[in-house]
Amino acid sequence: MTTPDKKADFSDVKSNVESTEQINKKADFSDVQSTISSTEQITSATAGEAQTYTVQKGDTLSHIAKQFYGKAGQWNAIFEANRDQLDDPDRIQPGQVLRIPPAA
Repeated sequence: MTTPDKKADFSDVKSNVESTEQINKKADFSDVQSTISSTEQITSATAGEAQTYTVQKGDTLSHIAKQFYGKAGQWNAIFEANRDQLDDPDRIQPGQVLRIPPAA
């Protein structure tokens, strides 16, 4: 009869890992602050003063309103400010000088 092999005993084995890589501290962003600024100029239409705009070929009141107010749906404000020279908002002509009222 054969005797069973003894199992290896690893209970006293210890390990240690060393590296030559430098340990760096993590970046500290706790005091970071942010500001936002813009290079966009404030137009006088948004600052409270009336402006004028010379109609270019292909322009519509909606396009002009989008340019000055940021919303095409405000075309009626331009139309109403120019009722003395406009009968139909769909019939503006290149070369016409329109008053652009301040943004509401």
